[in-house]
Amino acid sequence: MASLKDLRNRIASVKATQKITKAMQMVAAAKLRRAQEAAEAARPYAERMETVLANLAVAYEGREDAPALLKGTGGDQIHLLVVATAERGLCGAFNTSIAKLARDHARRLIADGKTVKILCVGKKGYDVLKRELSQNIIDTVELRSVKQIGFKHAHEIGARVLKMFDDGEFDVCTLFYSRFKSVISQVPTEQQLIPAVFEKDEAAESVVYEYEPGEDEILSDLLPRNISVQIFRALLENVAGEMGAKMTAMDNATRNAGEMIDKLTITYNRQRQAQITKELIEIISGAEAL
Repeated sequence: MASLKDLRNRIASVKATQKITKAMQMVAAAKLRRAQEAAEAARPYAERMETVLANLAVAYEGREDAPALLKGTGGDQIHLLVVATAERGLCGAFNTSIAKLARDHARRLIADGKTVKILCVGKKGYDVLKRELSQNIIDTVELRSVKQIGFKHAHEIGARVLKMFDDGEFDVCTLFYSRFKSVISQVPTEQQLIPAVFEKDEAAESVVYEYEPGEDEILSDLLPRNISVQIFRALLENVAGEMGAKMTAMDNATRNAGEMIDKLTITYNRQRQAQITKELIEIISGAEAL
């Protein structure tokens, strides 16, 4: 049984931990609002760009002269997985859920005889995937020193992906991230970037658009830009999701620390009371013996 001194030290230690988790919860709550606003502001632009590209892509279905980013290389042997996670932990299952989705996807591809290459954006995704797929990871992009995610960071990643595609290093590129839904809900998502896949909008299909300049020129500019835009949206969604998950995790940790302090305090009081009672009995017994 632990001594009273050990119990006091443990209670003090848990209280110190509780203060840290409470502070981290408050910091995450303060950052969440800005991150959520940024993620929600990026969605309409990214979704509208997808809509425009989807309308333009209809005219190129089945055509040999379709842009490479639209039709792909004609094969699907080599897959590039861009796995975007957070740089730091202490946010529950946020990072592991994204990495698990990417890992399961990689397993299916490898089982089908495909070649898998993984580009990790964020240290935590690399830490999870390297245990099983270290030979498939080609590089890790760390954004730990970045205080606020900007489009330039996504553009650098997008430019690298495009260069790899132009050099023939992969056939299909898929992006993995977590879509922010609410403070307690972040949805791991996979999105194919190359060749581009767009959801058909039946309402939009009934409307005929005339584009100026020509469709070829628009696609040659928007398709590469769309890669960076979708990566940028994924990074912003991840930041909001990370803050929401961290806020929830730190709140749970603070509550658990409080419950542990209560249990340790009860144990300490009982043991102290038993020790006092024992000492009183010894004093009374000694007095009666005299």
